[in-house]
Amino acid sequence: MASFFILLPSFTIHFFFSLLLLTNFTSYTFSLCNHHDSSALLQFKNSFFVNTTPSDTFWFYECSSFSFKTETWKNNTDCCEWDGVTCDTVSDYVVGLDLSCNDLKGELHPNSTIFQLKHLQQLNLAFNDFSWSPLHAGIGDLVSLTHLNLSNSDLSGNIPSTISHLSKLISLDLGSYSMELNPLTWKKLIHNATNLRELYLHTVNMSSIKESSLSMLKNLSSTLVSLSLGSTELQGNLSSDVLSLPNLQKLDLSNNHLIGQLPKSNWSMALRYLDLSSIPFSGEILYSIGQLKSLTHLSLQECNLDGTIPLPLWNWNLTQLTYLDLSENKLNGEIPPSLFYQLPHLSFLDLSENKLNGEIPNVYGNLMKLEYLDLSTNNLTGEIPSSFFHLSQLSHLGLSFNKLVGPIPNEITKHSKLSYLDLGSNMLSGTIPHWCYNLPSLLVLRLRNNHLTDFIGEFTTYSLQYLYLSNNNLHGHFPNSVFELQNLTRLDLSSTNLSGVVDFHQFSIFKYLYYLNLSHNSFLSINIDSKVESISSPYLEYLDLSFSNINSFPKLLARLPNLQSLDLSNNNIHGKIPKWFHKLLNSWEYIYYIDLSFNKLQGDLPVPPYGIQYFLLSNNNFTGDISSTFCNASSLMILNLANNNLTGMIPQCLGTLPILSVLDLHMNHLYGSIPTNFSKQNRFETIKLNGNQLEGPLPHSLAQCRFLQVLDLGDNIIEDVFPNWLGILPELQVLSLRSNKFYGTITCSNTKDPFPKLRIFDVSNNNFSGPLPTSCIKNFQGMMNVNDSQIDLQYMDNEDGYYKDSVVVIMKGLFTELTRILTTFTTIDLSNNMFEGEIPQLIGDLKFLKGLNLSNNGITGTIPQSLSYLRNLEWLDLSRNRLRGEIPMALTKLNFLSFLNLSQNHLEGMIPKGQQFDTFGNDSYEGNTMLCGLPLSKTCKNDEDQSPHSTSEDEEESGFGWKAVAIGYACGAISGLLLGHNVFFFGKPEWLARLVEQMFNMRLKRRNNRSGANRRRMN
Repeated sequence: MASFFILLPSFTIHFFFSLLLLTNFTSYTFSLCNHHDSSALLQFKNSFFVNTTPSDTFWFYECSSFSFKTETWKNNTDCCEWDGVTCDTVSDYVVGLDLSCNDLKGELHPNSTIFQLKHLQQLNLAFNDFSWSPLHAGIGDLVSLTHLNLSNSDLSGNIPSTISHLSKLISLDLGSYSMELNPLTWKKLIHNATNLRELYLHTVNMSSIKESSLSMLKNLSSTLVSLSLGSTELQGNLSSDVLSLPNLQKLDLSNNHLIGQLPKSNWSMALRYLDLSSIPFSGEILYSIGQLKSLTHLSLQECNLDGTIPLPLWNWNLTQLTYLDLSENKLNGEIPPSLFYQLPHLSFLDLSENKLNGEIPNVYGNLMKLEYLDLSTNNLTGEIPSSFFHLSQLSHLGLSFNKLVGPIPNEITKHSKLSYLDLGSNMLSGTIPHWCYNLPSLLVLRLRNNHLTDFIGEFTTYSLQYLYLSNNNLHGHFPNSVFELQNLTRLDLSSTNLSGVVDFHQFSIFKYLYYLNLSHNSFLSINIDSKVESISSPYLEYLDLSFSNINSFPKLLARLPNLQSLDLSNNNIHGKIPKWFHKLLNSWEYIYYIDLSFNKLQGDLPVPPYGIQYFLLSNNNFTGDISSTFCNASSLMILNLANNNLTGMIPQCLGTLPILSVLDLHMNHLYGSIPTNFSKQNRFETIKLNGNQLEGPLPHSLAQCRFLQVLDLGDNIIEDVFPNWLGILPELQVLSLRSNKFYGTITCSNTKDPFPKLRIFDVSNNNFSGPLPTSCIKNFQGMMNVNDSQIDLQYMDNEDGYYKDSVVVIMKGLFTELTRILTTFTTIDLSNNMFEGEIPQLIGDLKFLKGLNLSNNGITGTIPQSLSYLRNLEWLDLSRNRLRGEIPMALTKLNFLSFLNLSQNHLEGMIPKGQQFDTFGNDSYEGNTMLCGLPLSKTCKNDEDQSPHSTSEDEEESGFGWKAVAIGYACGAISGLLLGHNVFFFGKPEWLARLVEQMFNMRLKRRNNRSGANRRRMN
């Protein structure tokens, strides 16, 4: 016991020193942060604010979560414990800073304290908002950096040359679409940063970097492992040096302006990730890619590849592939089954937008790791393989826009993860399988444009966000279970033959509904007026209730603050537009599309909102004038006020709207002149002012409409000469000046290659005179040449589908409105003028002409044989002219001719027989008193004389039977030899010359007498 007390002082001393050491050690451990660095970090934090409710969906996709790390940064605390901060364990310096996905907002200043952290080795500021401030030269002071990531942080301007001072860099990521890299900085960076293993410059503007500068990457051949230069505006030939860097494992050169060919050898054999999307290569996929045995990711999207998918590539070598994208090429042939058998690790496969055909191979038990499969927009046939729905990992299946038939498979694996299913635009039949209504993982269901039948079932799963069932043969009552789909954002049940009554207010239950289309359901009654006060759909942007039998404006519209597109066309809405709707137009901040056409609306036109792009009010009963306030809508692209009762003058300012492409005011009561001030930068493609009371002359500023395709000024009272200056318009395809007061001759001799694309030329019912416009017709290349690609049914529609061009023509003798214009439709109408002279032979060069109308003029001469070259001609009207001579037999070669009018001319002889001519009636020829033969009741008594081959009886009657000819031939030969002998030796005797002359005159007189007798017999 005594010994214990003796040892106690010694133990106490040891314990005290140990405690002191421990205290010092603990103090040292938790006080690592250098005061200077701590202060710099706090000042950096205070120069920004943090948005705790980030809204950028792209960032949410890239950043799994926003951590808001700077919330832990506080005074009098150890900065080494702050989120995102790393300190050196030996020194007291900050060596690592990771504030990625922190959503910092503010400007990165030139004197930012971040540049004072001299010992930083790793800096990551990705996915923040630096307000487009430039990256300043101070970045070059952080010479210890080995890893720098500033991607997607809203930096802008030139990357400073001081970036090249960072010679220790191992990884550099500056991906930002608003930054630029010049050749000098690029050269310095590649020359100094010789340790670079990862270089990511995705979306940085490198357009000034030439091929020779790009080849400098060879300097990094021993270190570079990852290179991403996608969407950097690189141009020129793709350097094979980049593809042969020996240690390169990842290469992304996608979406640039490079061209080239895939190398046949010398690939970087270490490649695991290869993306060359949107680089146009020529030819087929080379087998040399099969050398890349380590490849797991291959994307050759939109590379202009053709040919078939090569079998050996997938059979032998690329067995490690997990990602394969060959979409948007020109690949043809069938999908090789081995593609599904030999790639067991594949999780992503996209072959969409090619020309693949044949049936889809059955995957059976293969591709069990497949998560994404897209074969849409091909020519695939047959049924959908049922094995697709037994792939337990498959979440995305796209088979739309093919020619698939049969039913949708009824069974699906119990453990299915399918979230996206698009089978639209095929020829599928049968009913919608039950699992489509109850699969819990399903988010997107697109089955539109098929032949599906029966009722829409009741939904028992509420996960659906997208539901597209439009354009099928479905029927029955509107499915009330749709209103249980609380997460629905897009709903399209248009053209589904639904019936019953639906209260429109029920759709306000969808808190996130963005798109609603119930159009073209003629049996469905939509109650639009109930419970309006409680309705609000703040997210609804697209609403289509066209062809829906509604008769008034839905008051719900007042509760849709973010509406962008509204279609109420083809209904029975009548009366004046309510005042509340007029006010509402100016309150919609994002509205760009309004279609109220084909209703029974009256009163004054509503004034278009400022930001509107498409304003369609045609086919109503609007009155009054067009206010000049229309010109405040400077974003207008399509303005259609046709078929109303509008009066007044056309506001001159409409010709100055900067992006207006369609101006359609036809069939109103507008008067005055056409706007005279079409600007040089205008974007007009269609101008239709026909059916008004507009006066001339035509404004020469129309010649500045360089994109104009359709100009219809018909049925006005415009008085002017022919506007040959319009011939300079390179895109003009339709020119209609019909039924005006144009006068004078038509000539195009002052313009080089006028009207090169003109296909519809209508100047009928005017006062034109002189010869037919040969100098114009000979340049109508649009009627001479039609590309093979145009032979399919294609229409002159607006690119976005919001407007369809139309024109009125006389077709086969009848006024016809072409509500859509085929790109192969061609016609010339010069009727009801005062043209003279003959029909030019060169008109036969218009090989693709479908209609020709020259009626009611003063045209003389004969019908030219060259008209028989118009093998596509469907109607020909030459009536009421002064044509003479016979109808050319060659016209019977016009196999498509279904209308012919040659009446009221001076034609003679027998009507040709055969082919289409056997189908024409008397009215095609009436008024030609010297014509005979079917179908006229007047027969040709001497049909044989009209025949190109005379009979033997005729020959005997004329004294030229075969016997007389034979005898005369023998006697003539002997006499000729004797006479020839005398002439040769004694010269031409005068008695012989007089004798021959008398015989010739007698023969001519006899022929004339005989012709006169024949005509008397015919009459």
